[in-house]
Amino acid sequence: MRDPELDMHVIKPSVRGQSLDPQGVETVSPLRHVQSAAHGDAEGPVRSLYVHIPFCSHKCHYCDFYSIVDTQDRQEAFVTRLMAELSALAPLAKGSPLRTIFVGGGTPSLLRVDLWTRLLTSLSEQFDLSEIQLQAPETEFTVECNPESVTPELFDRLVAGGVTRVSMGAQSFHEDTLKRLERLHTPGAVSEAIEAARAAGIGHRSVDLIYAVPGQTTPMWRNDLETALSLPIDHVSAYNLTYEPNTAMTARLARAEFTPTAEEIEIEMFELARDLTTAAGFERYEVSNYARVGAASRHNLAYWRQDQWLAAGPSASGHAAGYRWKNTPRLDSYLGFSDEGLSMVHDVETPDARRALAERLMTGMRLAEGVEADRARADADAICPGLSDELDRVAAEHAASGRLTERRDGTASRWVLTDSGVLFADGVASDFIAAVL
Repeated sequence: MRDPELDMHVIKPSVRGQSLDPQGVETVSPLRHVQSAAHGDAEGPVRSLYVHIPFCSHKCHYCDFYSIVDTQDRQEAFVTRLMAELSALAPLAKGSPLRTIFVGGGTPSLLRVDLWTRLLTSLSEQFDLSEIQLQAPETEFTVECNPESVTPELFDRLVAGGVTRVSMGAQSFHEDTLKRLERLHTPGAVSEAIEAARAAGIGHRSVDLIYAVPGQTTPMWRNDLETALSLPIDHVSAYNLTYEPNTAMTARLARAEFTPTAEEIEIEMFELARDLTTAAGFERYEVSNYARVGAASRHNLAYWRQDQWLAAGPSASGHAAGYRWKNTPRLDSYLGFSDEGLSMVHDVETPDARRALAERLMTGMRLAEGVEADRARADADAICPGLSDELDRVAAEHAASGRLTERRDGTASRWVLTDSGVLFADGVASDFIAAVL
């Protein structure tokens, strides 16, 4: 899965007066500040939680999410440490029911079933999961899985613990593409895993796919989409392959070991994903995400709408009470911390009004619902009188090019990308951000 976490563009650190050790980890926990601030937080209780489980069977060469190859010797220590962190985070929810939980990685399905029992029990003891357990509207409990590491026993345990949704890392149904991505499962394992999840009673099932893989043709991509859409799923994430810094695949590209997919083919593949999912009854609600009615990822929408969320586990990023923080991205460091689960934070910041507006424009522009224009204008003028004129200038330029439209939504207006503008989402968002910053 392409993460649940957003790129925070973290700056080191904005909370002053605290010393850093040589590794850049604060020796006094910034989460203590978050806990104090949360008591008077006008944004209300935090209703979402992300949990990062870093273990993988193999580090895929395109992936830049934090993970380590698992030998199972540190799983128990990790879960013990994670439970302590969850206990420390729980007061930030202020006793209000959580609405969304997302367990990502890594490969969470690699965690032993007995340790899943401990983790799920801890979650139910530390947080109010009543709305999730009742499967109330707008709730979700997602666990990422890989086809080669799931079992009926695991799915039964997840269902018993309240999990309502799985996100299956399929990536492709072609053996050659899977090998190029260094995935470990066979093409047939995906459908078997999805069927097992359905049989266990997991009501919402999503599949992740990757396109623009070197050697992948448009007919191959069509087959991947058609195969995925034939499964009992209600959500598809279709991501173009990106060459992230400091990954083995990017290093291979720099050595010219393969030729990347041409941009015109990427566009063709994106449009094919849009057309086939639409024909199958799915709606695009974010640049890379498609869902049947009512099946959009509520947790990821919380990120894109800039809601508050808690985060636990190595490298996990959180946002609450005006603070943003990121945990240490090293398991050894994470396991070594004490202080009631509070001191593993690696980066912390308090975004100012400009930064907050820029981030809302960046993430909101990716959504089919777009950005609330009137609110953005008001926030811009509160920062600097006349700044809204700069936003209107950017909006007008992209409207003239056919990439953006201003749509009336009841009493509010929204800036929304056109069908052709979706292909330029990052560029449009960058222009808005430049106007604000």
